[in-house]
Amino acid sequence: MDSALQGFYKLSVSERRKKLAELAKLDAEEVKLLEKFGALDEPTANRMIENVVGSYSLPLGIATNFKINGKDYLIPFAIEEPSVVAAASNGAKIARAGGGFRTSSDEPVMIGQIQLVGVKNENEALKLIAERRHDLLKMAEAVDPTLKKYGGGPVGLEVKKLKGPRGTLVLVHLLVNVADAMGANAVNTMCEKLAPELEQLTEGKVRLRIISNLATKRLARAEAVFPKSILGEDLIEGILDAWALAAADPYRAATHNKGTMNGIDAVVIATGNDWRAVEAGAHAYAAFNRSYEPLTCYHKNAKGDLVGEIELPLAVGIVGGATKTHPLAQLCIKLLGVKNARELAEIIAAVGLAQNFAALRALAGEGIQRGHMQLHARNIAVMAGAKGKQIDEIAKKMAEEKNVKVSRAKELLEAK
Repeated sequence: MDSALQGFYKLSVSERRKKLAELAKLDAEEVKLLEKFGALDEPTANRMIENVVGSYSLPLGIATNFKINGKDYLIPFAIEEPSVVAAASNGAKIARAGGGFRTSSDEPVMIGQIQLVGVKNENEALKLIAERRHDLLKMAEAVDPTLKKYGGGPVGLEVKKLKGPRGTLVLVHLLVNVADAMGANAVNTMCEKLAPELEQLTEGKVRLRIISNLATKRLARAEAVFPKSILGEDLIEGILDAWALAAADPYRAATHNKGTMNGIDAVVIATGNDWRAVEAGAHAYAAFNRSYEPLTCYHKNAKGDLVGEIELPLAVGIVGGATKTHPLAQLCIKLLGVKNARELAEIIAAVGLAQNFAALRALAGEGIQRGHMQLHARNIAVMAGAKGKQIDEIAKKMAEEKNVKVSRAKELLEAK
């Protein structure tokens, strides 16, 4: 196969599929799979990315029991991993008994970075930029007057010297309130607008001018009480010990945070937001103190109940990008009933805490595999060819045997 396909992007979607079938030797049934577009129709998909040949579907589920700041929500999850939706719903149910989740968030301020190299006098450059701060902000504001109309726009300018492997550089941070957007396009455009002015001002050379995904000025937080009357004292101690390991060891912290992101990513994807940016920001924030730490923390209150907390950067929006072009993303935003990006971020933070609590509860109690494998067994049964009622029957048998394998599913299927 030669992957250097000249003019592939110029072909129609059907012509690309035909070419792909020739190169990869796809049969007629496999081509039919690529032709199924579902809610995201072919013309829309073809406008969203390059070289489209089909669309890729994920199961869309609903997490229940969430009460956040006194309001009930049904939370859409787009995810393929078994047990995640059930675990989040269960975690939210226990938090609900303790009064539900309480959340807060910062203003939606994103950081745009402008890198200046070759500056002869860095200290003088810092002084000049600080003196021109007001003019530079006005210049950035003029790039997107619509943003100001909706309560956003540039709100600050920070400048510092950095020593790196290629010498000293000057770094400018443009702070922008992006209102209900994720903000990348607006921030990047403003940074590019300021670049020539900063070069002239400092006699340096601008290199990078782009948004940072470490959105430390756009944090979301959630807190919940998980009652001792439901968990029991021994399980609470087990959860605290499990969290303590994540706080002490980055190898555990990575998996601890992965469990947290299971729910966060699922909601971010369902609402058409950039889950890669959210993941990057979350993990960078976890390592912000030079050692990789858990995004959640737990302690006991005076009554002996378990209290869980989470804080992380969440750059999500309800306007722009796939949130407006993907019909299911629009539906999920409507389902949530959110009025602004901050509300969405706070919901997602609550989901992350519920997901992490559920994982720790399973780990400290019966173990993570029991519930997970029961759901995983259904997927294995389907892979073996089971249909209808056979799926649940074979999955139940494999789970009871603790032998969840395709080979065993086929044996059970053949015996029917």
